Amino acid sequence: MPTVKIEVRDEPDPGRYVIEVDGKGVGFTDYHVRGGHIYFFVHTEIKTGFEGLELGSKLIRHALDDVRSRGATVIPLCPFVRGFIERHSEYQDLIEQPMWDRINDRSGPEQG
Repeated sequence: MPTVKIEVRDEPDPGRYVIEVDGKGVGFTDYHVRGGHIYFFVHTEIKTGFEGLELGSKLIRHALDDVRSRGATVIPLCPFVRGFIERHSEYQDLIEQPMWDRINDRSGPEQG
């Protein structure tokens, strides 16, 4: 089986981490930065035909490791990123918990 070269890089403008296989872009995860230290992950895509290489997981692992190295936190709005963090407890401490709790508070004001 031939060896493939997988690389992930941050592209701050437009705000995405890109994953390449043998130099060809095959996926990305988009993010927005708030206050210079909270990364809102909003969307992740991997091209069809690249199943079996666990590219989505490799992409998100790299992105979260990079966020950690910057001393930043995340808001995982993207379902794929959220699921990855749920399955990998070593990344749960990256969640900006107070803001995440406010986003997820669906109770709203009491009705009288």
